[in-house]
Order: sequence, then C-alpha cells, then structure tokens
Amino acid sequence: MAIAGATVTLTREDPSLNQEALSGDDGQFSFSNLVPGPFRLTVISAGFATQAFLGNLRSGESYVSPQVVLAIAPNVTEVRVVPSQVEVAEAQLKEQEKQRALGFIPNFYVSYIPNAAPLTPKQKFELAGKTLIDPVTFGLTAAIAGVEQAQNDPSGYGQGGQGYAKRFGASYANAVTDTLIGGAILPSLLKQDPRYFYRGTGSKRSRILYAIASSVVCKGDNGHWQTNYSGILGGLAAGGISNLYYPAKDRNGAGLTFENALIGIGATAAANILQEFVVRRLTPSVSNRDPANGGKALGPIGRVWSTFVHEGD
Repeated sequence: MAIAGATVTLTREDPSLNQEALSGDDGQFSFSNLVPGPFRLTVISAGFATQAFLGNLRSGESYVSPQVVLAIAPNVTEVRVVPSQVEVAEAQLKEQEKQRALGFIPNFYVSYIPNAAPLTPKQKFELAGKTLIDPVTFGLTAAIAGVEQAQNDPSGYGQGGQGYAKRFGASYANAVTDTLIGGAILPSLLKQDPRYFYRGTGSKRSRILYAIASSVVCKGDNGHWQTNYSGILGGLAAGGISNLYYPAKDRNGAGLTFENALIGIGATAAANILQEFVVRRLTPSVSNRDPANGGKALGPIGRVWSTFVHEGD
C-alpha cells in the first residue's frame, strides 16, 4: 500500500544543501538540482516507524532509491501513576511515627515536612492511639503519679497502693482526654491539623515568634493557618472532664480550669521552642526526605499534657 504524505528529508554534510519533500498519492517522491555526493534519506509518517538509509549521488547520475517499507510503529502508552493525597499522608505518617528523641521518647506530633499532606480523621485517631499506648507514655504517667503521691496531691486520694493507683488512673485519664479531644476529635470535626510544623530556617527571632504563635494557631486541612480552636478547646474540655473523676474537694472551679488552659498554652509555646532549637538534633530517626515524594507534639516532647492544679485543703 502506497503511503501518501510521508515526509522525506534529504540531508547532506553541508546543511544548506538539505531538502525536504512529501510523497505523492502513489507513494513516490523526488528531489532535483542535487549536488553530487553522499546523502541520507529519512522517511517519517504518522503511525509508522521512521526509516532511514544512506546513498551516494555521482555526477551526471539520476539516483533511484530502493523501495522504502515503513513498519507500523509500536503502540506505546505512557501511564503515570500518581498516589492519592491519602496515600501520601499515610506514607509521611509512617515515617513520622518513627521519630523518637534520644532514640526512645515519642516525637510523633511534629512534621519536618513543611507542606505535608493533611491527615484524614482516621489518621488523626491513629496518631493519637499510637501515642497513648506507647510504653513511654505509661512510664511518664507513672512518674507523674509518683510525684503527686510524694506531694499527697490530690489529698483526697490518700496514700498507699490504692492512692497511687488512683493518681495513676487520673493522670492517664488527663492524657487520654487531652490527646483524643485536642489531637483527634476536634481536629477531625474542625478540619485542623494537630501537628507542629517544624520551621528550621530563618533568624532565631523569627523562629521563636513562629514557635510561640503555633501554640494558638495551627494549619488547617486546607493548608491555611487559622486559630487553633482544637488545641484551646481541647484543653478546656479535658480540664472540665477531670472534675468527674477527681475527689470532690480537689476539683477545679471554672476559673481555675481557664487558668490551667492558659498555662497549657504557655507550656505548649515553650515546647515548640524546644522543637525548633533542641529536639530536632536529638531525634536521629527523622528522615531527611519526603517518603511520599521519592500543634503540638504529643507525649513527653512536643505536645503538652494538661497537668491540672488542684485546690488543696
């Protein structure tokens, strides 16, 4: 079958002597007024593989090229697989859950990827759950209960094994309510990101101001910065719920609950400053790459647990 409209290019050592022609309805083509010498013929047609061959035109000769047979070009389809935003967030979260300061202290609620993909509600609860069942969380809770036992605070729990168990349970309940409400439930409902986004660049002053501001603002799931209602309301809610299980004489009033919330914001700001200047250096498991591309941190470092002040006798 003759191929009409194929592009035939004749190239010479001297580019000024190059010529181009189209094949006719009968598949034939011709060039005229050619200077003798070697040449190269290249035949291109849509849907067919390119063919080329060499020839040599002698003086006074009329050169007839051999029959050119064009093979059908292979059908190559390029498929680019782009992971979904949920898959990107999951890959980044898995790396984030490996972060441990000094190799053992959980540092899960800090993202070292500034443009990290937003977490889904399921992933926010997964992050909260992983933190709450971490052995270091139980160890910290035991230490807090021990300090309270030594100080006889709250005094309504008494002493002995039973008093320590009550203090341990109350301390862990504080962590659970603060983490679930401020780090999972409200962030899911309000579409806010509970993580602290490490900056790591800029002047020392700008990084300190950023860390302080991050105690009251957070990144929304839409990528925009906004008031951190999740963290603020989460602290207030956790403080209010604590009145359900603390001894009656040691329960916080509304004024003290708000006071503790402000203390919690200040403690979070201090923890964020530590994240900017200290904790990053102590976290060897931090990946230097985004696994998906080729605020507050929860636990002892980063996210500040609410430790409520109780009115003594």
